Amino acid sequence: MHIELDDALVAEVDQLAGARGRSAFVRTAIERSVRQEQRWRALRSAAGALVGEAHEWDADPAAWVREQRHSDSRRAG
Repeated sequence: MHIELDDALVAEVDQLAGARGRSAFVRTAIERSVRQEQRWRALRSAAGALVGEAHEWDADPAAWVREQRHSDSRRAG
């Protein structure tokens, strides 16, 4: 793999990672970017998967949570 970077960007990498840490810095940055892109793709592919589904908590989520908490006698408060 061959990657071209401008001198200003290389200088910034060197300042952050040190000249001897370039490869590790770039590898870590690429790994993070790949994972982030994978997460975004997964989110985009799942978007809208639950259309039309109503939940009992939709009208008032806070009230539903309170009701759930009070319905369990093992919980305090």
